[in-house]
Amino acid sequence: MEVIYTGLRQTPEMVVAASLQEDVDVIGLSILSGAHNAIVPRIIELLKQNHMDDVLLIVGGIIPDQDIEGLKKAGVSAIFQPGTPMEAIIDFIRANVKPRGVTAG
Repeated sequence: MEVIYTGLRQTPEMVVAASLQEDVDVIGLSILSGAHNAIVPRIIELLKQNHMDDVLLIVGGIIPDQDIEGLKKAGVSAIFQPGTPMEAIIDFIRANVKPRGVTAG
């Protein structure tokens, strides 16, 4: 796996622009600010606008239990709360990233 870290305090527009430019398979957000209910829907909207429906969106951080179902219904594939082993996140990504086929030219 290749990880592209965009830094702290990125706007949803910046996250999606970097993801589009880098042609990513997964966007992983770490949200500790409590702003997940504002940030995540905007990212999902931008992904749809950019026809990036095949990008897996995962979220980690301080996400209250009562917000998990709504985020998943909105389009988040998985939510990893504090204490989740790194192996669990890696296993989830490996199991859920859609393989890209080679197109004939």
